[in-house]
Amino acid sequence: MLKNVIVSYPYGIALLILCPLIFLAGFIDSIAGGGGLISLPAYIFVGLPIHNAYGTNKLPNSLGTATAMVNYYRSNSIDFSAAIPGGIGALLGSWIGTRLAISLSPRALQICLMVILPLVGIFIFTRRGAKDTETKDPLSTRLKYSLSFFIGLVCGCYDGFFGPGAGMFMTLALVGLVRLELIKAVGTTKVINFASNFASVITWFASGNIIFPIALPCIVCSIAGGFLGSRMAVKIGTKLIRLVLALVAALLFAKILIDLLKI
Repeated sequence: MLKNVIVSYPYGIALLILCPLIFLAGFIDSIAGGGGLISLPAYIFVGLPIHNAYGTNKLPNSLGTATAMVNYYRSNSIDFSAAIPGGIGALLGSWIGTRLAISLSPRALQICLMVILPLVGIFIFTRRGAKDTETKDPLSTRLKYSLSFFIGLVCGCYDGFFGPGAGMFMTLALVGLVRLELIKAVGTTKVINFASNFASVITWFASGNIIFPIALPCIVCSIAGGFLGSRMAVKIGTKLIRLVLALVAALLFAKILIDLLKI
């Protein structure tokens, strides 16, 4: 089965290419989101068909996110009053988005990717970045729950359908709409993102699109990257988060240029 899937490189060479990239993706994703900008193209690059790339990508990503989530929890950097309703919304949204992705043909999915990437890039480059909101008055409990659920639903749907940049959007929304401090927004994002990843993994697994001989070694790399990145984010704080947000935006811009040159 694996020989029929990996068409560009032998298995060992494919892992040599993938493992460092998945580690880097886990590291970046644990700090500011956007690790999928590296990991998803990496799976496609080594030869996985697009549906297998989407499904295989989600399993290591979900466990890397879970590792980062534990570190943020230990440092008291999660706002559960936003994380719980957001996670519930993300479970539903991710299932809807993943089912949509599965239902599309590979060609249609590639076209959607080409449309979405530039839109994501425009959004990021017209933003000045996340800012702390300590001076703003807190939201009412009901409004906070409602906004968090809506953020989880919308970003979860996007995460299930496409993925790259979802964590960044969640963080920006939690800072801008729910008024969380930046470090708390990042930690809360990991809970919501884990919920969306979990729903997506189950759905991709049920459809038979996860290639486990590839996914299992990548899980180790993703967990290692998530652990190291989240530890550094907790220790260094918002300066590192903003730096990595800028790096993710630059990587996204480079990816857009490469894809446009291929047309």
